[in-house]
Amino acid sequence: MADVAMFLQGLSTLPLESYQPGDLILRKGQTAGKVFILREGAVEVLDGDERIALASEPGAVFGELGVLLDQPPMADVRVLEPSSFYVAAGRVFLRVHRDAALHVAGILARRLVSAHRNLDQLRRRLTPEQRDGMLEEMVDAVDRSLHWQPGDQPSRGPGDASR
Repeated sequence: MADVAMFLQGLSTLPLESYQPGDLILRKGQTAGKVFILREGAVEVLDGDERIALASEPGAVFGELGVLLDQPPMADVRVLEPSSFYVAAGRVFLRVHRDAALHVAGILARRLVSAHRNLDQLRRRLTPEQRDGMLEEMVDAVDRSLHWQPGDQPSRGPGDASR
Protein backbone atom coordinates (compact mmCIF):
# COMPACT_ATOMS: atom_id res chain seq x y z
CA MET A 1 0.00 0.00 0.00
CA ALA A 2 2.96 2.33 0.56
CA ASP A 3 3.84 2.09 -3.14
CA VAL A 4 0.31 3.15 -4.09
CA ALA A 5 0.41 6.00 -1.57
CA MET A 6 3.69 7.22 -3.07
CA PHE A 7 2.27 6.81 -6.58
CA LEU A 8 -0.81 8.89 -5.69
CA GLN A 9 1.34 11.52 -3.99
CA GLY A 10 3.28 11.87 -7.25
CA LEU A 11 0.00 12.68 -9.03
CA SER A 12 -0.88 15.58 -6.74
CA THR A 13 -0.11 18.14 -9.46
CA LEU A 14 -2.78 16.66 -11.75
CA PRO A 15 -6.34 18.00 -11.86
CA LEU A 16 -8.62 16.35 -9.33
CA GLU A 17 -12.22 15.74 -10.45
CA SER A 18 -15.09 14.69 -8.22
CA TYR A 19 -18.10 12.65 -9.28
CA GLN A 20 -21.34 11.56 -7.64
CA PRO A 21 -23.10 8.17 -7.61
CA GLY A 22 -24.54 7.36 -11.03
CA ASP A 23 -22.09 9.54 -12.97
CA LEU A 24 -20.29 7.88 -15.86
CA ILE A 25 -16.61 8.76 -16.09
CA LEU A 26 -16.17 6.66 -19.24
CA ARG A 27 -18.76 5.62 -21.80
CA LYS A 28 -18.43 2.57 -23.98
CA GLY A 29 -17.69 3.60 -27.56
CA GLN A 30 -17.11 7.30 -26.82
CA THR A 31 -13.52 8.46 -27.13
CA ALA A 32 -12.25 9.96 -23.92
CA GLY A 33 -8.47 10.24 -24.39
CA LYS A 34 -8.12 10.53 -20.63
CA VAL A 35 -6.81 8.36 -17.85
CA PHE A 36 -8.65 8.39 -14.51
CA ILE A 37 -6.82 7.33 -11.35
CA LEU A 38 -9.05 6.68 -8.35
CA ARG A 39 -8.05 8.72 -5.32
CA GLU A 40 -11.06 7.73 -3.22
CA GLY A 41 -14.50 6.24 -3.75
CA ALA A 42 -15.88 3.29 -5.68
CA VAL A 43 -16.88 2.52 -9.25
CA GLU A 44 -18.24 -0.36 -11.28
CA VAL A 45 -17.26 -1.35 -14.80
CA LEU A 46 -20.23 -2.32 -16.94
CA ASP A 47 -20.65 -4.00 -20.29
CA GLY A 48 -24.27 -3.22 -21.03
CA ASP A 49 -26.16 -4.25 -17.91
CA GLU A 50 -23.51 -6.73 -16.82
CA ARG A 51 -21.10 -5.70 -14.07
CA ILE A 52 -17.66 -6.97 -15.00
CA ALA A 53 -15.63 -5.35 -12.23
CA LEU A 54 -15.79 -3.30 -9.04
CA ALA A 55 -13.01 -1.00 -7.88
CA SER A 56 -12.56 0.90 -4.65
CA GLU A 57 -8.81 0.70 -4.11
CA PRO A 58 -6.95 3.99 -4.43
CA GLY A 59 -4.71 3.87 -7.48
CA ALA A 60 -7.15 1.93 -9.66
CA VAL A 61 -6.77 3.18 -13.25
CA PHE A 62 -9.49 3.58 -15.88
CA GLY A 63 -9.25 4.50 -19.54
CA GLU A 64 -5.72 3.17 -19.95
CA LEU A 65 -6.60 0.57 -22.57
CA GLY A 66 -8.41 3.11 -24.73
CA VAL A 67 -5.46 5.46 -24.52
CA LEU A 68 -2.86 2.77 -25.22
CA LEU A 69 -4.83 1.28 -28.12
CA ASP A 70 -6.15 4.63 -29.39
CA GLN A 71 -9.74 3.46 -29.30
CA PRO A 72 -12.89 4.25 -27.33
CA PRO A 73 -13.50 2.49 -24.01
CA MET A 74 -14.89 -1.05 -24.27
CA ALA A 75 -17.11 -0.60 -21.20
CA ASP A 76 -18.84 2.04 -19.10
CA VAL A 77 -17.35 3.09 -15.77
CA ARG A 78 -20.04 4.28 -13.32
CA VAL A 79 -19.47 5.92 -9.95
CA LEU A 80 -21.06 4.09 -7.00
CA GLU A 81 -20.28 6.52 -4.19
CA PRO A 82 -18.84 10.03 -4.06
CA SER A 83 -15.46 9.61 -5.73
CA SER A 84 -12.48 11.66 -6.76
CA PHE A 85 -10.00 10.96 -9.53
CA TYR A 86 -6.75 12.38 -10.76
CA VAL A 87 -7.39 12.99 -14.46
CA ALA A 88 -4.78 13.33 -17.17
CA ALA A 89 -4.53 13.51 -20.94
CA GLY A 90 -3.74 9.94 -21.89
CA ARG A 91 -0.58 9.40 -23.90
CA VAL A 92 1.13 12.58 -22.73
CA PHE A 93 0.49 11.55 -19.15
CA LEU A 94 2.01 8.10 -19.66
CA ARG A 95 5.06 9.59 -21.40
CA VAL A 96 5.70 12.27 -18.81
CA HIS A 97 4.81 10.35 -15.64
CA ARG A 98 7.14 7.38 -15.73
CA ASP A 99 5.80 6.05 -12.42
CA ALA A 100 2.28 6.13 -13.84
CA ALA A 101 3.37 4.19 -16.93
CA LEU A 102 5.01 1.58 -14.70
CA HIS A 103 1.90 1.43 -12.50
CA VAL A 104 -0.31 0.85 -15.55
CA ALA A 105 2.14 -1.75 -16.90
CA GLY A 106 1.97 -3.58 -13.57
CA ILE A 107 -1.83 -3.56 -13.62
CA LEU A 108 -1.88 -4.92 -17.18
CA ALA A 109 0.70 -7.58 -16.35
CA ARG A 110 -1.36 -8.77 -13.35
CA ARG A 111 -4.48 -8.95 -15.57
CA LEU A 112 -2.57 -11.01 -18.14
CA VAL A 113 -1.26 -13.44 -15.54
CA SER A 114 -4.75 -13.78 -14.06
CA ALA A 115 -6.26 -14.46 -17.50
CA HIS A 116 -3.69 -17.19 -18.16
CA ARG A 117 -4.35 -18.80 -14.78
CA ASN A 118 -8.11 -18.71 -15.34
CA LEU A 119 -7.72 -20.31 -18.77
CA ASP A 120 -5.47 -23.01 -17.32
CA GLN A 121 -8.06 -23.76 -14.62
CA LEU A 122 -10.81 -23.93 -17.22
CA ARG A 123 -8.73 -26.21 -19.44
CA ARG A 124 -8.12 -28.60 -16.50
CA ARG A 125 -11.88 -28.77 -15.79
CA LEU A 126 -12.82 -29.77 -19.32
CA THR A 127 -14.28 -33.23 -19.64
CA PRO A 128 -12.73 -35.61 -22.19
CA GLU A 129 -15.64 -34.89 -24.53
CA GLN A 130 -15.08 -31.13 -24.24
CA ARG A 131 -11.35 -31.49 -24.89
CA ASP A 132 -12.05 -32.60 -28.43
CA GLY A 133 -14.66 -29.97 -29.14
CA MET A 134 -15.43 -26.37 -29.76
CA LEU A 135 -15.03 -25.32 -26.11
CA GLU A 136 -11.37 -26.38 -26.02
CA GLU A 137 -10.80 -24.67 -29.36
CA MET A 138 -12.23 -21.44 -27.94
CA VAL A 139 -10.09 -21.69 -24.79
CA ASP A 140 -7.01 -22.28 -26.94
CA ALA A 141 -7.89 -19.35 -29.22
CA VAL A 142 -8.26 -17.00 -26.25
CA ASP A 143 -5.00 -18.28 -24.77
CA ARG A 144 -3.16 -17.73 -28.06
CA SER A 145 -4.56 -14.19 -28.28
CA LEU A 146 -2.86 -13.38 -24.98
CA HIS A 147 0.55 -14.15 -26.46
CA TRP A 148 1.85 -11.18 -28.42
CA GLN A 149 3.97 -12.07 -31.40
CA PRO A 150 6.29 -9.73 -33.32
CA GLY A 151 4.28 -8.16 -36.10
CA ASP A 152 0.97 -8.38 -34.24
CA GLN A 153 -1.05 -5.20 -34.40
CA PRO A 154 -3.81 -4.47 -31.91
CA SER A 155 -7.27 -4.30 -33.41
CA ARG A 156 -8.65 -0.77 -33.49
CA GLY A 157 -12.26 -1.74 -33.73
CA PRO A 158 -14.77 -4.06 -35.34
CA GLY A 159 -14.38 -4.45 -39.08
CA ASP A 160 -11.13 -2.49 -39.22
CA ALA A 161 -8.71 -4.87 -40.86
CA SER A 162 -6.55 -2.09 -42.33
CA ARG A 163 -4.90 -1.10 -39.05
